[in-house]
Amino acid sequence: MKRELIYRTFSNIPTLKTDRLVLRKMKVTDTDDMFQYAKLQKTTKYLTWRPHKNREYTKEYLEYLTGRYKTGDFYDWAITLDGKMIGTCGFTRFEPQNDLAEIGYVVNPEYWGQGVATEAAKKVIEFGFRVLGVHRIEAKYMAGNTASRRVMEKLGMRYEGEFTDAIKVYGEYKTVGVYSIISNIFCGE
Repeated sequence: MKRELIYRTFSNIPTLKTDRLVLRKMKVTDTDDMFQYAKLQKTTKYLTWRPHKNREYTKEYLEYLTGRYKTGDFYDWAITLDGKMIGTCGFTRFEPQNDLAEIGYVVNPEYWGQGVATEAAKKVIEFGFRVLGVHRIEAKYMAGNTASRRVMEKLGMRYEGEFTDAIKVYGEYKTVGVYSIISNIFCGE
């Protein structure tokens, strides 16, 4: 996997489709949809960011992402269902020298328990393996986030363990667990 391929791909991020979902570039016009879930404490309980304070904050964030997309150094898609943005899914980091990527996802609580995160993440993982040439994809969760762990298991990822107090989030140490999948396992080779 080459760094140049990553930048080239994400500077013109392709639209991905599943049976129900369209994964596309986030836009400033998604402000209301994103703010609807990003303002909620229950959405961010197991994330490294706090709830959005107001609609303007969400709008400014989406404006900021417009520039990040142009340079190819932002790797997240908007998850949309029937035209409404209901979350995000994408890559949180790449290690090109190791052919490794990490994925993450956030879904509006109104759509929890409906398989949205699993469906979107499966498409993103497939894209990573087939288009970007990634060999290993990891996903991390904060201890207590059993719903995220279930998504990882449904994706066929393998549990690798937990790291006690591995990150500090707003003054509190959090234990982080890791799951992974290798390309030949996912692609059935």
